[in-house]
Amino acid sequence: MIRNYFKIAWRNLMKSKGYSAINIGGLAVGMAVALMIGLWVYDELTFNKYHANYDRITQVMQHASFNGRIGTQVANPAIMGPEIRTKYGNDFKYVVQTSWNGTQLLSVGDKHIKSEGIYMEPDGPAMLTLKMIKGSISGLKDPYSILLSESVASTVFGNDDPINKTIKLNRTHDVKVTGVYEDLPDNTTFRDLKVIMPWELWLIDNPWVKRMNDPWDSNFSQTFAQLADNADLEKVSAKIKNVKLDNIGEEARRYKWAVFLQPMSKWNLYNEFKDGKNSGGNIQYVWLFSIIGIFVLLLACINFMNLSTARSEKRSKEVGIRKTIGSMRWQLIVQFFAESYLIVFIAFLLCLGLVQLFIPAFNEVAGKKLTIPWQSSFFWIFSIAFIIITGLLAGSYPALFLSSFQPLKVLKGTFRLGRFAAMPRKVLVVVQFTVSVMLIIGTIIVYQQIQYAKNRPIGYTKNGLISLDLETEVRQHFDVVKQELIQAGAIEEMAAAQSPLTDVWNTNGGFDWEGKDPNLAIDFPNNSITFDYGKAIQWDIKEGRDFSRGFASDSAAFVINETAARFIGMKDPVGKTLRWNGRAYTIIGIVKDILQESPFFPVRPSLYHIGKYDNMSNLILKLNPNQSTSNALGSIEKIWKKYTPTVPFEYRFVDEAFGNKFQAEERIGKLSTYFAVLAIFISCLGLFGMASFVAEQRTKEIGIRKVLGASVFNLWGLLSKEFITLVILSCVIAAPVAYYYLNNWLTNYDYRINISWQVFILAAIAALVLTILTVSFKAIKAAMSNPIRSLRTE
Repeated sequence: MIRNYFKIAWRNLMKSKGYSAINIGGLAVGMAVALMIGLWVYDELTFNKYHANYDRITQVMQHASFNGRIGTQVANPAIMGPEIRTKYGNDFKYVVQTSWNGTQLLSVGDKHIKSEGIYMEPDGPAMLTLKMIKGSISGLKDPYSILLSESVASTVFGNDDPINKTIKLNRTHDVKVTGVYEDLPDNTTFRDLKVIMPWELWLIDNPWVKRMNDPWDSNFSQTFAQLADNADLEKVSAKIKNVKLDNIGEEARRYKWAVFLQPMSKWNLYNEFKDGKNSGGNIQYVWLFSIIGIFVLLLACINFMNLSTARSEKRSKEVGIRKTIGSMRWQLIVQFFAESYLIVFIAFLLCLGLVQLFIPAFNEVAGKKLTIPWQSSFFWIFSIAFIIITGLLAGSYPALFLSSFQPLKVLKGTFRLGRFAAMPRKVLVVVQFTVSVMLIIGTIIVYQQIQYAKNRPIGYTKNGLISLDLETEVRQHFDVVKQELIQAGAIEEMAAAQSPLTDVWNTNGGFDWEGKDPNLAIDFPNNSITFDYGKAIQWDIKEGRDFSRGFASDSAAFVINETAARFIGMKDPVGKTLRWNGRAYTIIGIVKDILQESPFFPVRPSLYHIGKYDNMSNLILKLNPNQSTSNALGSIEKIWKKYTPTVPFEYRFVDEAFGNKFQAEERIGKLSTYFAVLAIFISCLGLFGMASFVAEQRTKEIGIRKVLGASVFNLWGLLSKEFITLVILSCVIAAPVAYYYLNNWLTNYDYRINISWQVFILAAIAALVLTILTVSFKAIKAAMSNPIRSLRTE
């Protein structure tokens, strides 16, 4: 019997090839979108699950009150790990102190490569459950050892066994390879962990840490911890809350430090904090794309429902005859579900082909490395469930509707669908275009928000600027290197800084000034720079002057930004004194705010002072505009190699680094655009099918009207007005709903656009134009057909 159901279903598909193609094509596209989004969501939800101790690993973080607000940070003092180990060791299996991920230079003979790596205490690899290919997971116990990822080991040593081989690390230490571990997958926080070095070696390279008068005074490292098997996260987090507060003086206690544990399960999806509380993060995009995936699939299912029920009169006699000869209603329902599942199954096969074809492009936009997990049993179980659910969604209404026909009326010819029979189809069309218009509006708003932030004043000229890591030899010959680069015609200016132009690496407290509230805790970005920094980036002096070698007193001076001037609250601050840790500094100038952090949030009060080369790590070069970029870079590389022959010449364009700040939003915008286009395509595909059916159903009426003198325009209006009315209604419904959700999304940004009414008008016009183009093809074709031929065939 089941075989017979599918035979009949196949014959019906072949009988109406055009409608079948529309149904299968629409469903395939909808399922492909849903499947790709499903793979993306699964990747996000399984983030960090590569680590076997995923549910027990935490990061030690801190809340603090400064500049009149509560901030949250991952940076800790180096003593945090040892202190927690000593006082609360029973609550943890591992407590691991680490540096930040950074570029490391590995040298073996004449081979020199740069790779991302981290300094980590010996228990780190075991905590992260790294999969060792060779050597020992406890290989970091020797301060002069190193662990390599499989890819780095292959690059450095080729096919040779790297264990116990020696590597020159950062041109300073000879370290022994004690282990090789499997490269970490893309969906883990530690995906860039290519090299691991002992924490003790970092302390050897940074002796100032052990010489600090107050080891709690500076936050410059990270602390990770794995809970003991019987420990409760909330209780342990509450225990360690005051671990810092109990070890600092009265002055530092004003910051109200509160230590807490952030579980690994929240690092990716709940990574944002506002006023000391978790405010979400990537989870909002997981929900957003999940909803979009469901809606796009629903749109494709709506097409199936609409076309199936619209063609009900053609199936009415079949239903009547089958019921007359004894078919039960449930048998008819099974028959129609068989047709639905046949279409869905064919669409799913086509869907897999579409996903395989387009997933590389999807990965490029989404910043992922997704693949179809062909060998995963879970994927095939999910696929079967996916087919079942889609078949139910698409086939339930047509099956129940078509099986309800009364055989007596059908066979007597008195069967009529009634004036309200088309109402469900109209409702479904409205739902389709409401979703599509909302996606159009969302795409426009995301684009406007990104452009608004991109056009924000940044306070410097980023064009023609490149940055490099400041190497020791360049520090030692700074002025000579600068002069050679200028004489070669490669650059106009060269400067160095503690923080890059597109980030803040250093903040300080301990500031005081006349009129300051004594209870106010301060934490300002405080950038150590060279004299020509302002000339190199061409910052805008609003008041006072720039740093100058002609003033010896500038070694104890600050240039501050406009936000700092407002925050300090002094009238005419130029020439006034600002004390830092008790030492007096003179404010010599005020510059326009420089945008170093997120372009969507306010610039923080920031200070700039002349520092020593040893405290700087970023080199900034202003290229000569009168020389081509390639020639300038060639000249720079030649001089660079003269002083640092073993260090690869790697530079970054500042404008590209600034552009990377929009990656997350641009990714969301691009994905939203693609999904909106596909949703509209599916909706228009269904509309085309409906228009084709209506034109076919009204062939005789069109012929009569043409004979009586109706023009092509009149007939076009007759066939199109109903669809246009439904789309206008969709726009009316979509506008307030889209406004509500998009306005809520924009509240995540302090620097944001105001939603304009023109956006809704533009979206409505776009939807109407697409509707008219879709419907017009069939409407005009029907209106221009020969009326005698249509009347004769009828």
